[in-house]
Amino acid sequence: MTELSRGAPAPDFSLMTALGQEPVTLSGQRGDPIVLLFVPLAFSSTCTEELCHVSENWSTWGELGAKVFGVSIDSPFVNQKWAEEMGVPFPVLSDFNKEVATAYGVLEEDFFGLRGVAKRSVFVVDREGRIRWTWQSDHPGVLPPFDEIVKAVQELD
Repeated sequence: MTELSRGAPAPDFSLMTALGQEPVTLSGQRGDPIVLLFVPLAFSSTCTEELCHVSENWSTWGELGAKVFGVSIDSPFVNQKWAEEMGVPFPVLSDFNKEVATAYGVLEEDFFGLRGVAKRSVFVVDREGRIRWTWQSDHPGVLPPFDEIVKAVQELD
């Protein structure tokens, strides 16, 4: 896996939130800071806790002026239902073909016997499309350092 370094261009992508809707592209978000939250599996306890934490603290996250996207290898159907049940105020994108997790260097080849699951990881992308902050865990039960993510976005201005 290639690890993306700070300052490197963030790989562009085109991912769906739901079938029949226009895909979300990273290049289409230029001009706004972006937070990408890669999660291993929808409906798992730690992944749900992660996205619920961001949702429950949306006043802080919303004030950042950044667009937040969850990214899961699950299908658009599963992600849409999961996001709906949690009431998340941001899209959960489907990387079903695992191209984006691969491009970002976070595809776990063997996740407790499951092949091709994204590592829990976070990327903060600046307005010009460059990676400015990264975090990833080799332990799926570890939540991201939310305060550090918020600080990284605040430091973009």
